[in-house]
Amino acid sequence: MEKKHKLRINDRIIELHSGQTLNDAAKIVQSDYDSPILLAHYDGRLVELFTKVTVSSDVVFFTVKDKNGRRAYRRSLVFLMQKAIDLMYEDQKMDVQVLFSVGTGYYCTPPADQNGSKVNVSNDFLTQLKSTMQELVSKDIPIGKAVFKTRDAINLFHNEGLFHKERLLRYRSSSNINLYELDGLYDYFYGYMVPSTGVLKEFDLLPYDEGFILQFIKKGNDKLTAYQEFPKLFTELKKASDWGDKMDISTVGALNDAIAAGRTRELILLQEAIMEARIGKLANTILKEPGRKFIMIAGPSSSGKTTFSHRLSTQLLARGVYTHPIPLDMYYKNRDQMPLDEFGEKDFEALEGLDIERFNDDMNSLLEGRTTELPIFNFTTGKREARGRELSIGADDLLVIEGIHGLNDALSYSLPRESKFKIYISALTQLAIDEHNPLSTTDGRLFRRIVRDARTRGTKAEGTIAMWDSVRRGEDRNIFPFQEEADVLFNSALIYEHAVLKTYAQPLLFGIPEDSPVYPEAKRLKKLLTYFLPMPADYIAKNSLIREFIGGSCYQV
Repeated sequence: MEKKHKLRINDRIIELHSGQTLNDAAKIVQSDYDSPILLAHYDGRLVELFTKVTVSSDVVFFTVKDKNGRRAYRRSLVFLMQKAIDLMYEDQKMDVQVLFSVGTGYYCTPPADQNGSKVNVSNDFLTQLKSTMQELVSKDIPIGKAVFKTRDAINLFHNEGLFHKERLLRYRSSSNINLYELDGLYDYFYGYMVPSTGVLKEFDLLPYDEGFILQFIKKGNDKLTAYQEFPKLFTELKKASDWGDKMDISTVGALNDAIAAGRTRELILLQEAIMEARIGKLANTILKEPGRKFIMIAGPSSSGKTTFSHRLSTQLLARGVYTHPIPLDMYYKNRDQMPLDEFGEKDFEALEGLDIERFNDDMNSLLEGRTTELPIFNFTTGKREARGRELSIGADDLLVIEGIHGLNDALSYSLPRESKFKIYISALTQLAIDEHNPLSTTDGRLFRRIVRDARTRGTKAEGTIAMWDSVRRGEDRNIFPFQEEADVLFNSALIYEHAVLKTYAQPLLFGIPEDSPVYPEAKRLKKLLTYFLPMPADYIAKNSLIREFIGGSCYQV
């Protein structure tokens, strides 16, 4: 008699026979969800819907409104796009490269053949591509998974002209690899995929710069919304991507080639020289505008704001200008006065958690030449100290204001806009995993934070990952809406940093038990790190931005 298994889904119990899949269960309960079901958490693991049912277990289904479902949707859209291009150019091996995420879309280069000859991104081309993708959606073609020998996958990608995938897989230690299949097209993707093309109805293609945007659904939505452009952010991302191309290190496989060839010292010195030159150029730009008294620096978590502030101050001092750092954290209200977030927790990232009136009074007092007592916040007691530190500034001195609300004029409402020089800093990685898998800048910052939290705060990786979604929500509210208002966007990513961070982050991630709620995320991050060869930190200078996270910095960070 065929064995049955009970699945608990929300408040329902359903029974499936051995051999049936989670997709069968999803079809039974789909009416309980307002968006198509895309992935599942089953038997303690994050799995795809074609997974066969083998044990009774609780099941959690994910849609595009969930983080894991959203990731699967985006990956699957790329696969859908590549399949459409194969159909449009049946007699040629044409490939499109997905370079990076910008806003709610991926920036893609035009399809090119193996000789590098690119298709003209015209309205006709995008119309045809979109129509072909929609036709594949209407056919609801299953997306499957097949096991290949790694050497066979390498040969497959070589023959298809996907040389970055070939490079990546040459550093894979496992003898087997899972490839995804869509109507005869095979590809490798970092992470899980949706069950079929029929769920991929929400997307758009928009001409942009020299390529186009593959637009996807915004976080928290299940329908497409108008695409919002971020021209300053795009320019920085494009610069980073172009620089990686010039160095022939645009993908993880190319970085591994450089490490394996013993070029680590060269890479570090080159990257640090470029970053120092950029900071020096920025200092010159600031000094060309003598009316700017406040350097307002903001950026998301683990962007390297503190080290950057020190290095910028050093460059300004070398030009004869004194700077005075003022961390916005010193203006926290007492902990018992903190506003609450939507979950009833104290919101330490809300603007209302700062004493805005006191900040403006102090800044105006300093501008008027008065000696001013600045507050000191005791993070142990959660209260402001009775006595602060006194500060007075010279006529040519600059104040460096660093904190997540630095770009928000609601913080510095009484200061004239012309007195503020705004800098947005973030780690915008130059690398992609391969042609079709961009490397998440958010993941790069999370690796930085995991390593720093463990070193400086005694926080385990499990705790850092657990609070990361809350951190990201704060960034969405308080930082990203203001990034385009910055006078300058500064990219703090180092092309080699994932290889260095691997040595520190990997053991911390392995310390997370399998029964932890964050284990699926830890597993994903561990898998990402397996793509990188490790790189020693021996040649990294004491003033390097990455030292803020791995330790050994000459600054107090």
